[in-house]
Amino acid sequence: HRPGGPPPWAHLSPAERRVPVERVIEAVQALGEPRPIPGGAPPGARASAVLVPVYEEAGEAVLVLTRRAQHLRSHKGEVSFPGGRTEPGETAVQTALREAEEETALVPASVEVVGELDSLATFSSSSAIVPIVGRLPGRPELVAHEAEVEAILHVSVSELLHEDTYREELWRFPQGYHPLFFFEIPGDTIWGATARILHQLLS
Repeated sequence: HRPGGPPPWAHLSPAERRVPVERVIEAVQALGEPRPIPGGAPPGARASAVLVPVYEEAGEAVLVLTRRAQHLRSHKGEVSFPGGRTEPGETAVQTALREAEEETALVPASVEVVGELDSLATFSSSSAIVPIVGRLPGRPELVAHEAEVEAILHVSVSELLHEDTYREELWRFPQGYHPLFFFEIPGDTIWGATARILHQLLS
């Protein structure tokens, strides 16, 4: 791989990186209709959804993520948003809220669904993921489901926007170079589908 470009938010001052929740909500709602997966979902991909929970603390937006348990078969130890496979008859919103409750004990009724980001595909786990953004009334009381979640993380948007947190790498694949995004937070590296979701949300 080779180094990629700077983040779309490189021009922001430190003060401008302290983003309130309302600004996040406005940006998500201004996206309009979410874009489908370019070229469609890969063959056999299973419908999935994740919840992108955001709340305000000390005047700035904070996101809730999880670190997946080490004993899981796929994506063990990785940082992700709560989510999982869509069950028959479920909408993406229902899936995201159900999975968040199962993984973190987040009360579905406390979530105000405010929008949807672009769908994306993962090839390692063959999933087609719909990210659902939900506003919480404040810092939630959460409990990690030990079978799936090792830890619950509260990460401020300003930390993700910090100049030392983000990097882009261009990885070479048979069809050419493709950008991969990484966010370095204390104790963890966020990458893969979660980093792609964050990249769109922060952009």
